[in-house]
Amino acid sequence: MEAETPSILDHMAALADPTRVRMLRPLEQHELTVTDLCAVLQLPQSTVSRHLKTLADDGWVLSRRDGTSRLYTFAGDRLDEGARQLWPVIRAQVGTALSLDEDDRRLTSVLQRRREKSRAFFSTAAGEWDRLRVDLFGERVYLSALLALLDERLEVADLGCGTGQLSAQLAPYVSRVWAIDGSAEMLQSARARLASCPTVDVIDGALEQLPLPDASVDAALISLVLHHQPDPQRVISEAARILKPHGRIVIIDMVPHTHTEYQLEMGHVWLGFSEETLRRYLTGAGLGSVRWTALPAEPDARGPSLCVATARQHATRRAVAATH
Repeated sequence: MEAETPSILDHMAALADPTRVRMLRPLEQHELTVTDLCAVLQLPQSTVSRHLKTLADDGWVLSRRDGTSRLYTFAGDRLDEGARQLWPVIRAQVGTALSLDEDDRRLTSVLQRRREKSRAFFSTAAGEWDRLRVDLFGERVYLSALLALLDERLEVADLGCGTGQLSAQLAPYVSRVWAIDGSAEMLQSARARLASCPTVDVIDGALEQLPLPDASVDAALISLVLHHQPDPQRVISEAARILKPHGRIVIIDMVPHTHTEYQLEMGHVWLGFSEETLRRYLTGAGLGSVRWTALPAEPDARGPSLCVATARQHATRRAVAATH
């Protein structure tokens, strides 16, 4: 059987002790531990714990575990209708009947000590902070989290998707991903990896003749693929064709290098691309707002440095014509 909702008289009984009302006031604003409440109310731990149990049993406070501590907070929206109506009345009456200024001042001190503890950590850890973050969370976790900045309505073409690694990373954050590759073996791996991604379509297609209509995607990604293409200008022009007005192309590739063995071992056609070359390809495809950035080298990476080049599609001819 479901527990009966406490009556307003039950709630009044729980708040009959002014100490419990004093306790709810700071909990309405902040999550506090028993130790915090002892400091604010100037009461022993046994007394605070006893009153907290009464408030919790009547649904006035919630708690959660945080490491070795337990944090308490006012139930707020979780209160039943009777309690929500009663609390403003009780709080106002007690606020005029009791002197609560000391409680408020002690609460300010408790919160200040929290801030000072955090500042003390950062003042001693500043020099090691980057290393600490990497040790705790890894090198790339923040870059992955930045994908959440993407507009969830975007439709993206992952051109030369390979095994689908980037498509899998993009899928949770955008509306649709078109993962396109011309290698049957790569597509087989991509389909296996992306089988649980309903917003990704894996398509067999040549980058020089994409199986997508004009102006059909918001963004085109060409990651570590261009150096394999005999005609990079044609690939970029084809990517520009499928971009919607103001759509963006993103190219990630190697800067010029001297690893000629890559041409024999990995089928590379080009030994990287200079900023000037990528800018020429992008403007040659009719794109504007070209940007080029060298990416920081990974400490353990053995390959050449990488760069990222981006550009935007202008308004389509139809859109331009419509403005005249």
